[in-house]
Amino acid sequence: MSTESSAGDGAATTPFEVIGGEPAVRALVERFYDLMDLEPAYGAVRATHGSTLDSARQKLFWFLCGWLGGPSLYVERFGHPRLRMRHLPFAIGVRERDQWLACMDQAMRESGTDEALRLRLNQAFFQTADWMRNQRG
Repeated sequence: MSTESSAGDGAATTPFEVIGGEPAVRALVERFYDLMDLEPAYGAVRATHGSTLDSARQKLFWFLCGWLGGPSLYVERFGHPRLRMRHLPFAIGVRERDQWLACMDQAMRESGTDEALRLRLNQAFFQTADWMRNQRG
């Protein structure tokens, strides 16, 4: 995703800064996985994660920090994300993609993500999530 947007004073800000830095990214990730665990509507995507979400929570937090233009916490630990390769072992179809996107959108709305940023992120998340599909349906 393009990580810079123009602020009113002419300074460039990243989505990471707009969203509120590490505390806000952590809150978003926590809400995302809480929803995935609690809401039956996200059952198919939840099923791709195994019995515990602890590792996924941490890795998504690290990844999103860097992806949003903050510190490259994921890359420092694991190198290039290679998202598609890392997700190939999991069956990801349209249903899983759409549930992931709906869950993230709900988490962004509930955690107070700026509306313009939420809409921009939804577009970027869709492109990435659609690219991750490895099943027809």
